[in-house]
Formats: sequence, structure tokens, C-alpha cells
Amino acid sequence: MADGLAFEEEKETGSTMLPAAYAHAPSSVSFKKLRKRLLRQTQEAIRRFGMDGLGADGDPQKWLICLSGGKDSYTLLAALMNLKWQGALKAELVACNLDQGQPGFPKHVLPDYLKGLGVEHRIITEDTYSIVTDKLPENKTYCSLCSRLRRGILYRVAREEGCHAIVLGHHRDDALETFMMNMFHGGRMAAMPPKLVNDEGDLFVLRPLILCAEDDIAKFADAMKFPIIPCNLCGSQDGLQRQAMKEMLDEWERRRPGRREVMFRALQNVRLSHLADEKVWDFEGLTRKP
Repeated sequence: MADGLAFEEEKETGSTMLPAAYAHAPSSVSFKKLRKRLLRQTQEAIRRFGMDGLGADGDPQKWLICLSGGKDSYTLLAALMNLKWQGALKAELVACNLDQGQPGFPKHVLPDYLKGLGVEHRIITEDTYSIVTDKLPENKTYCSLCSRLRRGILYRVAREEGCHAIVLGHHRDDALETFMMNMFHGGRMAAMPPKLVNDEGDLFVLRPLILCAEDDIAKFADAMKFPIIPCNLCGSQDGLQRQAMKEMLDEWERRRPGRREVMFRALQNVRLSHLADEKVWDFEGLTRKP
């Protein structure tokens, strides 16, 4: 089942071997093209950035798929399930959601969804919400501290599960927004890498959707009717720097369609000799021909 066409052929025959995440997928031509594009880009990222799910010994790795309940993480799980069903991904998948104790969080949504898929999963309950609200004033955004606490918990769960990697649903536009935030507010040139090793050196952090556009993911999630949990339960989202970067990129894209794709290509085409960081390029040691 190495190609996307096999999926469509199996669906039309009513095969029960389909990934459960696609049980209610639309049958329109436009959706099929969208799904194939997302799968192709995800598989390309897996190939290019060394995320085939095999360890150095050739045995399958175990991945912790981090689910927030948003469109990106649902799409991530669906894409990886599809690629695994096709035989294009060897890793074992364990889905994980962290209930952080936000008021109004619908605790039943993700457990019910994952049980319906028959996917191995863990639901972790840790009241990080109280920690964040206790440490930060109401006029400050919670996202940075919340993210650090969440990441530490996910690392712990990954180790408990014997996982080799945690897998996140960040996409192309997340990487561009992070790049812009780092440049404008942090004074450095850095984005979101498709693959890295954590500070302790024992876990990979993977982003298989890194080549996928947010607009495609949003259309896919809407068509699939995922039970989305909004990321505004803590009420801290207004006025974020990331939102300002998103709006700036939206405006550039509106004026010049395709600008995001060009910018992301730039992240994959770095010329260190044409920047100004002596730590990564030996300017002092440059010589010229006599």
C-alpha cells in the first residue's frame, strides 16, 4: 500500500482495513487531493529529516504523539496512522493528551475519540493551570510558561512509555512565525527544526508536518470534522506576539500570494557566509588568492 491511490481504492470497496480516523472522510475529489498533498508532504519530511521510525539497530522506534485537541495534532495523528497503514512509517504510535486543569476543559472528548480509533493512548492529568495563574499576573500571557511545564511532563511520560521521541503537530506556518518572533523580539535567527534532540539527550523531538501549510491543515480538519478543543480555555490568547506575526504574514500573503512558501524555502537554503555570526563562519580566517 505504498501509494495514496491504494487508500481510495480500498475505501470504495468498503474495506475494513482503512485507518479508523478516515471512517467519515469526504469522498470528494478536492478532499482526496488535499489529503494526498498532506500525506506527500509529511512523507517527504520523514524522508528528508531522518524520521522513518527505525532505530540504529533497525528495530521500530516508539513515538509519543502529543495531542492538544487542536486541528494540527488531530491532522498529525491521522497522517501518521495513514502512513503506518501504507507501510511508509515503521514507528509504533502512542497518543497522549495532557489535561492541564483549565476551567471548562472537556475531559471526555479526546479519550472518547481515541477509544473510537482503537489507538493506544494515555491521558495525563496535571494541574499546571493553577501553577501558571499563580506565578503570572492576569495581564501576562500564559503560553510560554504553560508550554515549558507541558513539555517537561510529556518528556516524563515518553520515558515511562519507553518512547524514543515525542512528536508534535507544528507546521510550516508555525516555523515561520517562530522565525519572525526570534528575529524581531529575540535578536536571533532561529525557527522550529523538524528534528532535534532534547537537552538531556535521550529523546528526539519530531515535527513531521513541518512542510505542511496551516491553511491546508485547517481545511483538512474541517472536512474530517475532528472534535476540536479550542486553545482559549485559559483566556490568555489576546495580544500575543505570535498572533501579531501571523497577521503580518497574512498581510504579506494577501499582497503577494506564495510569500510564505518562498520564506520557508529560505529556511532550507541558508548561506552562513552571507550572515554576520563569527561563531558559525570563520570570517577572520578568510584568505584571498595572491
